[in-house]
Amino acid sequence: MDSEEVAKACDARYYELLEELQALDFVLVELNLYLDTHPGDYQSIEQYNKFAQERMRVAQEFQQLYGPLMNFGHAFSKYPWEWSQTPWPWQV
Repeated sequence: MDSEEVAKACDARYYELLEELQALDFVLVELNLYLDTHPGDYQSIEQYNKFAQERMRVAQEFQQLYGPLMNFGHAFSKYPWEWSQTPWPWQV
């Protein structure tokens, strides 16, 4: 990886988006666990759907700027194939 790629992957927005995704994932897991035992809680279902939509938006922004977050068909790749480029989100 050359210095330009490292700089792109390590700018402040990269870390902001990753932190936002982690926070959204935490909320979604907690709401999912709650809804497993309270499936009729309409307000919590609405919250879950709102946060799921926000997570999709943030993930799409991250992927447009820095490449895919997940493989196996969960994210598109630009040309050239981005999975060979590091750092990957779990390495930072």
